[in-house]
Amino acid sequence: MPVAQKAPASVMVGRGPEALVSDGQYLWVASQFTNTVSKVDPVAGRIVKTVAVGETPLALAFDGAKIWVANLRSNAVTAIRASDGAVVGNYPAGEGPGGLAFDGEHIWVADREGGTVTKLLARDGHMVGTFEVGSRPLGLAVDGANLWVANNLSNTVTKLRISDGATLGTFKVGDGPFGIASDGTYIWVTNYFGNTVTKLRATTGATVGTMRVGDSPTSIIIDANVVVVSNNAGDSVSFLRPRNGGDRDGGYQHPATLLATIPVARGPFGMAIVRAADGVSLWVASFGTDSIVMLRAPDGVF
Repeated sequence: MPVAQKAPASVMVGRGPEALVSDGQYLWVASQFTNTVSKVDPVAGRIVKTVAVGETPLALAFDGAKIWVANLRSNAVTAIRASDGAVVGNYPAGEGPGGLAFDGEHIWVADREGGTVTKLLARDGHMVGTFEVGSRPLGLAVDGANLWVANNLSNTVTKLRISDGATLGTFKVGDGPFGIASDGTYIWVTNYFGNTVTKLRATTGATVGTMRVGDSPTSIIIDANVVVVSNNAGDSVSFLRPRNGGDRDGGYQHPATLLATIPVARGPFGMAIVRAADGVSLWVASFGTDSIVMLRAPDGVF
C-alpha cells in the first residue's frame, strides 16, 4: 500500500522535463520542449539560471565540473560549466543522442536512433569512437571497468569494456529495458513494458531475479543500500532494499524488498537525491506538470 505523504514541494521549470542530475549543490533539469536546462537551488526552491541548449534535450550527466546534455534532434551534446552555467562546448555525437554516462575520463552517449554508443573525452569533447550495441539504446551505467547499455527494443543489455569499447556480452532482461544503474556488484535494469526491475551479476551478466514495481518504470538510481525507481505511468516512486535470493511470486525471484511506493506528480522520469541540514530528500522530474517535485523518503530508507 502507498505510504501517506505530505504534498511535496515543487519548482516549475521548462516544458517536458525528463532528465535530472545534481552537482552536489544545485539540481539541473533538462526540458525537452523548451530546449533548455534549468539550474535549480533545491534549498531555496527556485531557478537560478536557464541555459539554452540543443534541440530536444533528454539526458544529463555531471563530470565533476561540467553538466553534459544529450540533444536528441541536434545529434550533439552540450557541455555547461556548472559553476556559472556558461556553455563551453557543443560536440557531435551519433544519431539521436538520448542517454549519458561519465566513467571518470569519458562521456558516453547512447545514440538511440543509431543503435550505437559514442565515447567522448570529457576534457575537450574529442570523439574517441563509436560502438554498436542493440536497438534503441537508452540508459547507460558504469560499473568501474565496464559500460552497460539498456537496449530498449532488443530486450537486452550490452556490456562494453570502457578501455577499448569491446563487447563483453549481451544479456536478456525484461520487456523494454529503459533505465540502468550499477551498485558495484550488480546491475539493475527497469523494464518499461514489463513493469519490472531485473538484477544482473556484473561479473557474468547472469540474472539474479526480477521484481514487479509500478507501471512503466523508467529511471533508476542507487544510494548506499537503497534502489529507487520512478514509475512513469504509475505516477509513483518505489523504494527497494536489495537482497540476495528471495521468495518467488508468479515466477519471479525477488532481488529486493519493496519498502514503499509513494505517489508523485504526473509522469515521473529522472531523479536526484539531495542531502541537507533538514534531512534527505528525493527530487523527481514530473513530465506531466512541467516541474520538479520533492519527496521525503519514509523513515529508515536512507
